[in-house]
Amino acid sequence: MSKCSAPDNQELDRGFQALADATRRAVIARLTAGEASVAELAGPFDMALSSFLQHVRVLEAAGLITTVKKGRVRMCRLEAERLAVLEGWISRYEAAWHSRLDRLGQMLETKGDTQ
Repeated sequence: MSKCSAPDNQELDRGFQALADATRRAVIARLTAGEASVAELAGPFDMALSSFLQHVRVLEAAGLITTVKKGRVRMCRLEAERLAVLEGWISRYEAAWHSRLDRLGQMLETKGDTQ
């Protein structure tokens, strides 16, 4: 999902697949408050660290987070631009549906007025 061009289907698929999991959504939610270590992010989850790292890798592959090793600690940071690309894709379709529903509402009002 480059900043200059529209995301391709594979990029959208990776992003939405990453967000399809509750654990990964919780990680994204936590990272909205700021950078955190993998250990800190893993704390609330009842799973082995190796299992949690798989979630981190999925988020990183989707471009939703980046990780950087600082000494012995791996830090994670949200990539808000990538999340915004997914939101933009949803917003385009949301706007289209709102427009359709508005037209349907107008049509129903008009039909009700004639009866």
